[in-house]
Amino acid sequence: MNGKLQGKFAVVTGAGSGMGRAISARFAVEGATVAALDVNSEAAQETADIIESHGGQAISVRVDVSDAASVTRAAQLVTSRFERVDILANNAGVLDSYAPLLETSEELWDHVLNVDLKSLFLVTKALLPTMIDRGGGVVVNTSSIAGFVAGGGGIAYTSAKHGVIGFTKQLTADYGRKGIRANAICPGAVETEMTQSLFESGDAAVMESVRAVPAGRYAQPEEIANLALFLANDESAFVHGAAYLIDGGWTVR
Repeated sequence: MNGKLQGKFAVVTGAGSGMGRAISARFAVEGATVAALDVNSEAAQETADIIESHGGQAISVRVDVSDAASVTRAAQLVTSRFERVDILANNAGVLDSYAPLLETSEELWDHVLNVDLKSLFLVTKALLPTMIDRGGGVVVNTSSIAGFVAGGGGIAYTSAKHGVIGFTKQLTADYGRKGIRANAICPGAVETEMTQSLFESGDAAVMESVRAVPAGRYAQPEEIANLALFLANDESAFVHGAAYLIDGGWTVR
Protein backbone atom coordinates (compact mmCIF):
# COMPACT_ATOMS: atom_id res chain seq x y z
CA MET A 1 0.00 0.00 0.00
CA ASN A 2 1.14 3.51 -0.74
CA GLY A 3 1.77 5.66 2.32
CA LYS A 4 0.22 9.02 2.98
CA LEU A 5 3.41 10.77 1.85
CA GLN A 6 4.34 8.47 -1.01
CA GLY A 7 6.64 10.23 -3.47
CA LYS A 8 7.03 13.32 -1.29
CA PHE A 9 10.31 14.97 -0.32
CA ALA A 10 10.56 16.19 3.27
CA VAL A 11 13.09 18.29 5.16
CA VAL A 12 13.18 18.00 8.96
CA THR A 13 15.36 20.19 11.18
CA GLY A 14 16.49 18.99 14.59
CA ALA A 15 16.19 15.50 13.12
CA GLY A 16 19.01 13.96 15.13
CA SER A 17 16.97 13.07 18.20
CA GLY A 18 13.67 13.29 20.02
CA MET A 19 10.68 14.67 18.15
CA GLY A 20 12.74 15.44 15.06
CA ARG A 21 13.90 11.84 14.73
CA ALA A 22 10.37 10.56 15.35
CA ILE A 23 8.93 12.93 12.73
CA SER A 24 11.59 11.94 10.21
CA ALA A 25 10.91 8.25 10.78
CA ARG A 26 7.13 8.69 10.57
CA PHE A 27 7.40 10.60 7.31
CA ALA A 28 9.68 7.92 5.88
CA VAL A 29 7.34 5.09 6.90
CA GLU A 30 4.61 6.87 4.97
CA GLY A 31 6.74 6.98 1.83
CA ALA A 32 8.57 10.31 1.98
CA THR A 33 12.24 10.72 1.13
CA VAL A 34 13.69 12.59 4.11
CA ALA A 35 16.51 15.07 4.54
CA ALA A 36 17.49 14.81 8.21
CA LEU A 37 19.07 18.11 9.26
CA ASP A 38 20.81 18.63 12.57
CA VAL A 39 23.72 20.56 14.06
CA ASN A 40 25.06 17.18 15.22
CA SER A 41 26.13 15.50 11.99
CA GLU A 42 26.54 12.08 13.62
CA ALA A 43 23.04 12.20 15.07
CA ALA A 44 21.61 13.29 11.71
CA GLN A 45 23.38 10.41 9.99
CA GLU A 46 22.11 7.99 12.62
CA THR A 47 18.54 9.09 11.86
CA ALA A 48 19.13 8.59 8.14
CA ASP A 49 20.65 5.16 8.82
CA ILE A 50 17.65 4.13 10.91
CA ILE A 51 15.29 5.13 8.11
CA GLU A 52 17.28 3.28 5.48
CA SER A 53 17.60 0.18 7.66
CA HIS A 54 13.81 -0.03 7.59
CA GLY A 55 13.63 0.32 3.82
CA GLY A 56 13.17 4.07 3.61
CA GLN A 57 15.17 6.74 1.83
CA ALA A 58 17.04 9.52 3.61
CA ILE A 59 20.04 11.79 3.54
CA SER A 60 21.69 13.59 6.43
CA VAL A 61 22.84 17.20 6.38
CA ARG A 62 24.69 19.11 9.06
CA VAL A 63 23.30 22.59 9.63
CA ASP A 64 23.38 25.28 12.27
CA VAL A 65 19.84 26.59 11.84
CA SER A 66 20.72 29.84 13.60
CA ASP A 67 23.45 30.71 11.06
CA ALA A 68 22.45 32.10 7.66
CA ALA A 69 25.51 30.83 5.79
CA SER A 70 25.09 27.32 7.20
CA VAL A 71 21.40 27.30 6.26
CA THR A 72 22.21 28.46 2.72
CA ARG A 73 24.72 25.65 2.27
CA ALA A 74 22.29 23.07 3.61
CA ALA A 75 19.47 24.31 1.39
CA GLN A 76 21.71 24.15 -1.66
CA LEU A 77 22.71 20.58 -0.82
CA VAL A 78 19.11 19.50 -0.29
CA THR A 79 17.86 21.06 -3.51
CA SER A 80 20.74 19.51 -5.43
CA ARG A 81 19.80 16.03 -4.14
CA PHE A 82 16.00 16.30 -4.13
CA GLU A 83 13.71 16.79 -7.11
CA ARG A 84 11.74 19.25 -5.02
CA VAL A 85 10.77 20.01 -1.42
CA ASP A 86 7.16 19.17 -0.56
CA ILE A 87 7.30 19.30 3.23
CA LEU A 88 9.38 21.37 5.64
CA ALA A 89 9.23 20.53 9.35
CA ASN A 90 10.93 23.28 11.34
CA ASN A 91 11.54 21.33 14.52
CA ALA A 92 14.99 22.35 15.81
CA GLY A 93 14.89 23.91 19.23
CA VAL A 94 16.57 24.42 22.58
CA LEU A 95 15.31 25.02 26.12
CA ASP A 96 16.14 27.76 28.61
CA SER A 97 15.73 25.75 31.85
CA TYR A 98 12.68 27.83 32.83
CA ALA A 99 14.90 30.87 33.47
CA PRO A 100 12.93 34.01 34.44
CA LEU A 101 13.89 37.43 33.10
CA LEU A 102 16.32 38.40 35.85
CA GLU A 103 18.16 35.08 35.50
CA THR A 104 18.35 35.26 31.70
CA SER A 105 21.61 36.56 30.25
CA GLU A 106 21.73 38.29 26.91
CA GLU A 107 23.72 35.32 25.62
CA LEU A 108 20.99 32.86 26.66
CA TRP A 109 18.27 35.10 25.22
CA ASP A 110 20.05 35.35 21.87
CA HIS A 111 20.80 31.63 21.72
CA VAL A 112 17.21 30.57 22.41
CA LEU A 113 15.63 33.15 20.09
CA ASN A 114 18.11 32.33 17.32
CA VAL A 115 17.55 28.57 17.45
CA ASP A 116 13.85 28.54 18.28
CA LEU A 117 12.60 31.44 16.15
CA LYS A 118 15.19 32.98 13.85
CA SER A 119 15.82 29.51 12.43
CA LEU A 120 12.29 29.41 11.02
CA PHE A 121 12.96 32.67 9.20
CA LEU A 122 16.26 31.41 7.78
CA VAL A 123 15.28 27.86 6.81
CA THR A 124 11.84 28.68 5.46
CA LYS A 125 13.16 31.63 3.46
CA ALA A 126 15.86 29.40 1.96
CA LEU A 127 13.44 26.66 0.85
CA LEU A 128 10.17 28.49 0.21
CA PRO A 129 11.03 29.70 -3.31
CA THR A 130 11.60 26.19 -4.61
CA MET A 131 8.38 25.03 -2.95
CA ILE A 132 6.40 27.81 -4.60
CA ASP A 133 8.07 27.21 -7.96
CA ARG A 134 6.98 23.57 -7.86
CA GLY A 135 3.37 24.41 -7.05
CA GLY A 136 3.41 24.68 -3.26
CA GLY A 137 4.07 22.63 -0.18
CA VAL A 138 3.53 22.21 3.53
CA VAL A 139 5.35 23.86 6.43
CA VAL A 140 4.96 22.32 9.90
CA ASN A 141 6.50 24.43 12.67
CA THR A 142 7.15 23.19 16.20
CA SER A 143 5.94 25.65 18.80
CA SER A 144 4.93 24.64 22.33
CA ILE A 145 2.30 25.14 24.99
CA ALA A 146 4.65 28.03 25.80
CA GLY A 147 3.32 29.61 22.61
CA PHE A 148 -0.06 29.93 24.35
CA VAL A 149 0.57 30.31 28.07
CA ALA A 150 3.25 31.13 30.59
CA GLY A 151 4.77 28.34 32.66
CA GLY A 152 5.88 26.09 29.82
CA GLY A 153 9.35 27.57 29.80
CA GLY A 154 11.35 30.61 30.79
CA ILE A 155 11.17 34.14 29.38
CA ALA A 156 13.26 33.41 26.28
CA TYR A 157 11.60 30.11 25.39
CA THR A 158 8.10 31.46 25.93
CA SER A 159 8.82 34.54 23.83
CA ALA A 160 10.28 32.44 21.03
CA LYS A 161 7.42 29.95 20.96
CA HIS A 162 4.81 32.72 20.87
CA GLY A 163 6.79 34.02 17.91
CA VAL A 164 6.60 30.67 16.14
CA ILE A 165 2.80 30.84 16.15
CA GLY A 166 2.86 34.41 14.84
CA PHE A 167 5.34 33.41 12.14
CA THR A 168 3.09 30.52 11.12
CA LYS A 169 0.00 32.70 10.84
CA GLN A 170 1.74 35.42 8.84
CA LEU A 171 3.32 32.83 6.53
CA THR A 172 -0.19 31.55 5.86
CA ALA A 173 -1.54 35.03 5.16
CA ASP A 174 1.32 35.86 2.81
CA TYR A 175 1.70 32.61 0.87
CA GLY A 176 -1.45 30.54 1.28
CA ARG A 177 -2.69 31.55 -2.16
CA LYS A 178 0.66 30.51 -3.61
CA GLY A 179 0.20 26.93 -2.48
CA ILE A 180 1.93 27.08 0.88
CA ARG A 181 0.04 25.54 3.80
CA ALA A 182 1.59 26.31 7.19
CA ASN A 183 0.58 25.08 10.64
CA ALA A 184 2.14 24.76 14.08
CA ILE A 185 2.40 21.92 16.58
CA CYS A 186 2.33 22.92 20.24
CA PRO A 187 3.48 20.07 22.51
CA GLY A 188 3.45 20.02 26.26
CA ALA A 189 5.84 17.81 28.21
CA VAL A 190 7.50 15.32 25.86
CA GLU A 191 9.91 12.61 26.98
CA THR A 192 13.04 13.23 24.90
CA GLU A 193 16.79 13.34 25.43
CA MET A 194 16.61 17.14 25.66
CA THR A 195 13.97 17.22 28.39
CA GLN A 196 15.14 14.20 30.38
CA SER A 197 17.63 16.09 32.54
CA LEU A 198 15.08 18.82 33.21
CA PHE A 199 12.41 16.39 34.34
CA GLU A 200 14.94 14.42 36.39
CA SER A 201 16.28 17.54 38.10
CA GLY A 202 13.64 17.34 40.81
CA ASP A 203 12.81 21.05 40.43
CA ALA A 204 9.59 21.47 42.40
CA ALA A 205 7.90 23.88 39.98
CA VAL A 206 8.68 21.73 36.95
CA MET A 207 7.56 18.50 38.57
CA GLU A 208 4.35 20.01 39.90
CA SER A 209 3.41 21.32 36.47
CA VAL A 210 3.95 17.91 34.88
CA ARG A 211 2.10 16.03 37.64
CA ALA A 212 -0.93 18.26 37.07
CA VAL A 213 -1.32 17.20 33.42
CA PRO A 214 -4.73 15.49 33.12
CA ALA A 215 -3.27 12.73 30.95
CA GLY A 216 -1.03 11.83 33.89
CA ARG A 217 2.11 11.32 31.84
CA TYR A 218 4.56 12.86 29.38
CA ALA A 219 3.97 12.57 25.64
CA GLN A 220 6.13 10.24 23.59
CA PRO A 221 7.91 11.68 20.52
CA GLU A 222 5.97 9.30 18.27
CA GLU A 223 2.70 10.91 19.38
CA ILE A 224 3.97 14.29 18.25
CA ALA A 225 5.08 12.71 14.97
CA ASN A 226 1.54 11.44 14.38
CA LEU A 227 0.23 15.01 14.50
CA ALA A 228 3.04 16.18 12.21
CA LEU A 229 2.02 13.49 9.73
CA PHE A 230 -1.60 14.65 9.79
CA LEU A 231 -0.58 18.24 9.10
CA ALA A 232 1.87 17.18 6.37
CA ASN A 233 -0.54 15.11 4.29
CA ASP A 234 -3.62 15.89 2.25
CA GLU A 235 -6.05 14.80 4.97
CA SER A 236 -5.52 18.26 6.47
CA ALA A 237 -5.75 20.11 3.14
CA PHE A 238 -8.14 22.73 4.54
CA VAL A 239 -6.11 23.34 7.72
CA HIS A 240 -4.23 26.61 7.28
CA GLY A 241 -2.51 28.79 9.90
CA ALA A 242 -3.59 26.66 12.86
CA ALA A 243 -1.73 26.02 16.10
CA TYR A 244 -2.49 22.54 17.46
CA LEU A 245 -2.12 21.87 21.17
CA ILE A 246 -0.94 18.34 21.95
CA ASP A 247 -0.35 18.60 25.67
CA GLY A 248 -2.32 15.91 27.48
CA GLY A 249 -4.66 18.62 28.76
CA TRP A 250 -1.92 20.73 30.38
CA THR A 251 -3.47 24.04 29.28
CA VAL A 252 -7.02 23.31 30.45
CA ARG A 253 -6.01 24.22 33.99
